[in-house]
Amino acid sequence: MKRTGVSIILIIVLSVFVFGQAKDTMSKIGLKLISQVNQGNSYITFPTDIGNIEPLWFEGNVIPNFYLRKSKNSRLMGVLTPQIIIRMYQEESFPVHTPSYMPQITIYYMPNKKVNFLSLSLYGRVGHHSNGQDRDFFLEDGSLNLKSGSFATNFLELGLIKTNLNTRFNAYHFFKTSLEIHPEGFIQEELVGIYSKYRWHNVFSIFKLSSNEGHSTLNKPAISIKGETTWMFGDYNQLDALSSERLNLKLTFYYHPKFLEDMGLFVQYYHGSDYYNMYFDHRLDMLRFGLMTEKLRF
Repeated sequence: MKRTGVSIILIIVLSVFVFGQAKDTMSKIGLKLISQVNQGNSYITFPTDIGNIEPLWFEGNVIPNFYLRKSKNSRLMGVLTPQIIIRMYQEESFPVHTPSYMPQITIYYMPNKKVNFLSLSLYGRVGHHSNGQDRDFFLEDGSLNLKSGSFATNFLELGLIKTNLNTRFNAYHFFKTSLEIHPEGFIQEELVGIYSKYRWHNVFSIFKLSSNEGHSTLNKPAISIKGETTWMFGDYNQLDALSSERLNLKLTFYYHPKFLEDMGLFVQYYHGSDYYNMYFDHRLDMLRFGLMTEKLRF
């Protein structure tokens, strides 16, 4: 709980920084850039995870995005994303256990005709999460079949994204809040009662540009910080309504050094339920390091 308290403080400080600065407009921003911030980044971790996760050689997250839009200035845009997360375990033969397949389609809409850093965007998403397995969900002893048990759920997500530019600190700010719902009948029967079907996500992002880079050219952020919280609602695992086990926290710090062109270094702290398909029942508390692609470019 001590680590959780520290993480909550960090998230609060981050949110205060996002909303406490003066709001200045400067460059223009389109839906493609906003979607890149929201969709997430591809990454690969080093085999140096600190915490209670199983020993891994790496975890890889691949998020290619395919854009459907009429023009660069469109206020309506679709994004197809065949996301995959894989983990290679430090075991004999280096197995990759049940990758997470997470294809999704997201529709973004910007109500305001003026495209700038004081804009508000809306989005809706239809997603799927499975592991491509077909064996029994439970083992004979009643435990979860982590290696070959079938896992599948479908979800809807509705949310909004607020963007802002602060010229004083040469930083771009993004705030996202959304509700994720796994409707009855679209989630695997065995998951009912042990998997949260209602989730409230909040994300605070700060992208700090290098002081020697101008806003008018295509630049990459030198530093970015992202704080994420998820509160899991609903009746599952017989948890109390205010149980701390309903809260997931993630804080990611990214740095793009000059000698790396299309990727950078990141360090991430995560506290909460495991997001890797059949491992959802595990509670993780870990610190990890790795390489991440930075899609945010100006």
